[in-house]
Amino acid sequence: MISTSNRRIALVALLILAFDQFTKQLVNRHLNFDEEKIIIKGFFKFVHWSNTGAAWSSFMGHNNLLAAVALIAIFVLYRSRHHFEAHTWLGQLALGLIFGGIVGNLIDRLHSGYVTDFIYFYLQRRGGSDIGFPAFNVADSAICVGVGLIFILSWKNEKLPVSPAQTSV
Repeated sequence: MISTSNRRIALVALLILAFDQFTKQLVNRHLNFDEEKIIIKGFFKFVHWSNTGAAWSSFMGHNNLLAAVALIAIFVLYRSRHHFEAHTWLGQLALGLIFGGIVGNLIDRLHSGYVTDFIYFYLQRRGGSDIGFPAFNVADSAICVGVGLIFILSWKNEKLPVSPAQTSV
């Protein structure tokens, strides 16, 4: 029988996966490859870019290796989920975000050979060139928020050292 916490993790993961794939399909339908649609001039635009690497395009061209790493990460995270507050609703949310994001990008890697990135924040220089944060997608956002929540949960649950005055009664 699947526990309630596992069902919640799976539900969040499925919602993230569905939203990630839906948004990538919208990008594929409405933007040609390498096309850009400015939303807020000098700050934000939708793009249609491919990424065969990882964050900040590191490991570019190693799509198969990164797909294997994603599979291993899913397995290890699933087996060790009890270490990440999986019994709390915030831990379940965090793990669901991470699982959904990893699977969303893994589907892209296996299906297309690259991950579709489409959210791009930037500042425009006087000469017209962009200084930008790397383009990303819903799956990337879910992974980052999930990992951030895990860090918050870890810090929140750290035991403070007991002072000598508290030990003597």
